[in-house]
Amino acid sequence: MGVFTVLTRCIVQPLSVVDNELVPKVGMTFTTLEDAGKFYRDYAKAAGFSTRVRCTNRKGNEIKNQLITCSREGKWKSKISPTEKTNPTAGLNYPARIYIHTLKDVSAWIISKVVLDHSHPCCPSKAEMLKQHRELSMSIRRTIENNEEAGIRPSKTYQSFVAAAGGHRELNFIEKDVRNYITREVRNVSEQENAKEFGKYFLRMKEKNPNFFFELELEEDQSIKLAFWADARSRAAFEYFGDVISFDTTYNINRYNLVCGSFVGVNHHGQSTLLGCSLMKNEEIESFKWLFQCWLRCMGGNAPKGFLTDQCASMKRALEACMPTTVHRWCIWHIMKKIPSKLNGYKGHADIEQEMSHVVWNSHSKDSFDRNWNDFLLNFGLADNKWLSDLYEDRHIWVPIYLDHHFWAGMRSTQRSESMHSFFNKYITRNSSRIQFVKQYDNFLGSREQAERESDAADFHTVIPCATKSSIEAQFQDAYTHAKFREVQVQFRGKANCITILKNFALGYSIYEVGEQVSSSIFNKFAVTYDSVAAEVKCQCLLFESRGILCRHALSVLSFEQVSQVCPRYILERWSKKVKRRHTHIKSSHDESVMEPRSKRFDQLVFRSQNICEFASESEELTAILHRAYDNVMAEMEALKAKRKGTSSLSHEDANLKSVNELQSPPRIRTKGRPKNRLGSKLEKQIANATKKKKTKVLSEINLFDATSAVHSNSSQYQ
Repeated sequence: MGVFTVLTRCIVQPLSVVDNELVPKVGMTFTTLEDAGKFYRDYAKAAGFSTRVRCTNRKGNEIKNQLITCSREGKWKSKISPTEKTNPTAGLNYPARIYIHTLKDVSAWIISKVVLDHSHPCCPSKAEMLKQHRELSMSIRRTIENNEEAGIRPSKTYQSFVAAAGGHRELNFIEKDVRNYITREVRNVSEQENAKEFGKYFLRMKEKNPNFFFELELEEDQSIKLAFWADARSRAAFEYFGDVISFDTTYNINRYNLVCGSFVGVNHHGQSTLLGCSLMKNEEIESFKWLFQCWLRCMGGNAPKGFLTDQCASMKRALEACMPTTVHRWCIWHIMKKIPSKLNGYKGHADIEQEMSHVVWNSHSKDSFDRNWNDFLLNFGLADNKWLSDLYEDRHIWVPIYLDHHFWAGMRSTQRSESMHSFFNKYITRNSSRIQFVKQYDNFLGSREQAERESDAADFHTVIPCATKSSIEAQFQDAYTHAKFREVQVQFRGKANCITILKNFALGYSIYEVGEQVSSSIFNKFAVTYDSVAAEVKCQCLLFESRGILCRHALSVLSFEQVSQVCPRYILERWSKKVKRRHTHIKSSHDESVMEPRSKRFDQLVFRSQNICEFASESEELTAILHRAYDNVMAEMEALKAKRKGTSSLSHEDANLKSVNELQSPPRIRTKGRPKNRLGSKLEKQIANATKKKKTKVLSEINLFDATSAVHSNSSQYQ
């Protein structure tokens, strides 16, 4: 670093015209030093410059005098070459200053020296852009904090302030101040503190609801290797919607290179519902085994019937070990998306992609798929393609016709999990901390809960009219949620495109062929069986088996058989709006931010004043009454504040961790012979701190808990 010297040359500039009451004068007295400093800052803003404290002299622990100068006082010359030092400098050796000292035997401060001249032109209209005169009020700060927690970007937050104020010029701060406040106050979490806050979040959630579940796996250096958690509502929802799970790990938290894994189910409205979340350092087999076993413990040991994932070999082997009875399905969307990249080198790859999609989606039996697949390979000369050969070997875990005889709640891909990840992408950046991630996860839980509550309310208060005169449609109208009844109506409308032909009949067992016109020239044929004795209908398309919705082909046969009511087995309780589900009485987890007492009081006052302001705004007379009341109350509060100025206390109401940490130790008594400390410059202090940091080793993430409280497992059984 360069050694700096002060240049004393100055050129006196004329002073801007300022109201005489604001101009500092020798002999002015003030009750406190803060009042004197504020008076000079107000004058500086009116004159068009900013100030700084040049030096402060103390006697023991008491301030005796203080020199306040223009912030551009002193011009600094550095040994660093101007071509290398590109940052702007403001120092121009301005003479403007005031000198304040205490009056003996009187608790007051007096201005003993004033210099009003400047060595630079002052512009009052530009003073509001100076950093000292820009400030964020309590109301602005609380709005920024709330918007940040809600995931609203700083630019949008600032634009909302501009719109509310009526333009940029009406604000006494700029967008950079908003961003700096978020970085400095809201997101200012160190690596070690971030790990501690991550663990404290789980403890707070567990304390609020004992059914909150979490487990952590730590490395030898006590850093987090694996983490899983699920709130009480998710655990209760698993009882109703845990039959089919989508699991995806494509989202990555860049700051720590942690992989996010989400367990997602489908509720009775067909909406995604979260059933657990995880963070992983790697995607190895043992990591997935730990996670799946942990999730099973969380859900009472009950494995789902179906599990959707992407094409991950480690995940596949872990599932086979942890959930051997669960049907594993690969995400067909990921596989079909790879076709262009895998087959792009072949001639006519567009036709290849179209034909492969047709074989996969329009094969209505296993035998027909095998035939169509072989014909597809022969026609395009793809018999030696390894990727296609491997896919055919694994056809039982991705081809629809091999899987649709199982119930999948309408899921064929992991895109439900990825929709949650797209939500995170809006609000989580590469610099976001883990505690910010879990807060946004809470927000997503809350949004899913609200969506379900809104749909439940719509089901209770409204009715969707039937599209036909069918009594079977009326059955589903009475039982199903609106979302699922709309799916049923799609099938009833599709009956118009179906032609039903009886092929065989014996002892109440009928075999039908239903032809469906899907375009002007294409007819698809489906075999449908109907057992009049057991009142059972079954279609080759397997729509009911895979989605729980009777298909148009089966409805055509029931209409042909003049069936007026379907058997209860075809009205799934899973899609019913009449079932009382326990999880709807449990709130999703939400971590209440730890606010300072002043912020709490501010929020309470704002909340109460809203009703008063709304009432007073009805007329000019009521508004005038409120203004007079405000003036009286403000005068009373200012008098009380002036009376209490100079005293400080810490009550039990204000005593939180932050306030306790701010308490200072008694001042040290200086020993005899010790030289007085020279007033070091800010730059010298920064150099000393930087040197000190270089000598200090960087600590790894600290242990989240004491050695006596093991975080390896928190597997309290789900009650």
